[in-house]
Amino acid sequence: MPKMKTHSSLKDRFKVTGTGKIMRYKAHKNHLLSHKSARQKRVLAGNPVMATGDVKRLKQQLANIK
Repeated sequence: MPKMKTHSSLKDRFKVTGTGKIMRYKAHKNHLLSHKSARQKRVLAGNPVMATGDVKRLKQQLANIK
């Protein structure tokens, strides 16, 4: 049976912490930031932990990332 390959587009979109949790990025903070309020940009800062319901499916795709 062939080896599991990591889904290439997911490598840059998610990060796995040392304890195995998956951090995701928030939408709407890459461009067109000049018209967004300082409060909105502050709320969008930071990377939340991914919801537990999605983690199992995602970890199969991120098989080789530690």
